[in-house]
Amino acid sequence: MSVIVLKRVYDISSPNDGCRVLVDRLWPRGLSKENAGLNEWEKDLAPSTELRLWFHHSFELWTEFSEKYRKELHEADLGRDFLKRHKDQEKITLLYAAKDEEHCHAIILKEYLETIK
Repeated sequence: MSVIVLKRVYDISSPNDGCRVLVDRLWPRGLSKENAGLNEWEKDLAPSTELRLWFHHSFELWTEFSEKYRKELHEADLGRDFLKRHKDQEKITLLYAAKDEEHCHAIILKEYLETIK
């Protein structure tokens, strides 16, 4: 079973990151693909465009956003396939661009993936 950790995509990559997966729907501003150090980009694990635009990083909507995003993840059931494809990875680092590290969709995604392991 893989250990799943979170990290901002702008932070320096490390060999200890394991498999580095960008989980944002949009490419991070100001970051070249060469400097990102990604193993893959999983856009489909990110919130839908509609949900992302509705939330717009509004702290007041965090609880409702969390519920809606969990529902999207559950209904799409992409997490199971993602974990199956990465079953041999010791560590998976989910990368995100958000500045607010406490109200970021990657936190919800990590919790979701850990519940379906």
